[in-house]
Amino acid sequence: MTDRRVLRFWFCLCLGLGLSFSLGLRILPGGLAGQSEDVRAEDNALINQVRSTWRARDGETAEQIFAKVAKVAHFVPRGWELGRKTDTGEPVVLSWAAHKFDKTTDDHTVTWEVGRDGTVTLVTPSAKPMELGWRAFALSLLADEVTSNETGGSRRFLHDPANFNFVTTAQGKLGDLLRRSRCRIGDGVKVHYLPTVDEQQTVKDGLWRVQLSVDCDGQGARYSTRDVIIFEKREGHDWEPQSFLAKRIATYAPESWFDLAEPKDQEAFEAARKPLAQ
Repeated sequence: MTDRRVLRFWFCLCLGLGLSFSLGLRILPGGLAGQSEDVRAEDNALINQVRSTWRARDGETAEQIFAKVAKVAHFVPRGWELGRKTDTGEPVVLSWAAHKFDKTTDDHTVTWEVGRDGTVTLVTPSAKPMELGWRAFALSLLADEVTSNETGGSRRFLHDPANFNFVTTAQGKLGDLLRRSRCRIGDGVKVHYLPTVDEQQTVKDGLWRVQLSVDCDGQGARYSTRDVIIFEKREGHDWEPQSFLAKRIATYAPESWFDLAEPKDQEAFEAARKPLAQ
């Protein structure tokens, strides 16, 4: 009986080690390795390289972003591991779940690629808002939760103008400008990254897109008004206004957004308002 138990122990141990080597190293968010540091030292170095060197535009690390996002959205980090090596580099993957007790088959991933020259690049399109900071990433997750009818997230976060200050214009930060014009943010917030600009893929780099509906009462305006604000940002470029009100925001001070002196402006404004009034 004792011999059987010993054999069973060694069989399970060998099987576990075999699976560990075949699936790759997995590291918990706290940094504990799933197997010996000596055995997987190279893997540890790659994972630690991403954790220590990658930064968002505001200087935060991935783990700092994850910790803040987890307070407002459904985001539970599972652990770090290596992906399969490619011709361009080696992927480092962070797995995460929406809920603590979700099955691992329901996990989501954020992937970086460590290039041959040592550069670290975030390559998961759905996670690219991270590059704009933790608020942009949290907004993108919360917007998806609303779409999928997920409950329990911080809906208030979606309606706080301060969370949109990562969008900058010649007139100032978007959130600050919305506050000055006493704008209330409605439903339908969207923050996402588009990998390609057009179907022909004539431009390789993608863009970030921010969309929100607002109901504003600008200083000096004769009425309260609703409209949609859309800004886009290509990699390496400034934010560009795409909707009518976004162009007004980027050009004029808040107290002048609705001073439509030209008939052409009035016509464009009314055209933008019609879909919202239906």
